[in-house]
Amino acid sequence: MHSFDSREGGTFRISLIYDVLAGLGKTTGPTDTYPGLFVELVPNERVVEVDEFVTTDPELQGEMRSIITLSDEGGGVSIPENEAGWRMALGKLAALVESAP
Repeated sequence: MHSFDSREGGTFRISLIYDVLAGLGKTTGPTDTYPGLFVELVPNERVVEVDEFVTTDPELQGEMRSIITLSDEGGGVSIPENEAGWRMALGKLAALVESAP
């Protein structure tokens, strides 16, 4: 996490580093770096963000809008696509938020 401004209109910059080189990152080597913007934040309900991977590959360029709906379900977080990555990212985000003063 390079920067993180957690408010509507706030921005962030993140690098994802892959431990296993089963595939290469979109940015360089085993890394994906991207800036993002929080479009909407509804406490305990929803996060809308726009991300853009930093890459020279035209097939991977462009914005990606993510809408994350939070709900209280007995089984925990359930995300159909990219579940492992989202679980790791959300776990790290929770740790960061819970450690903030």
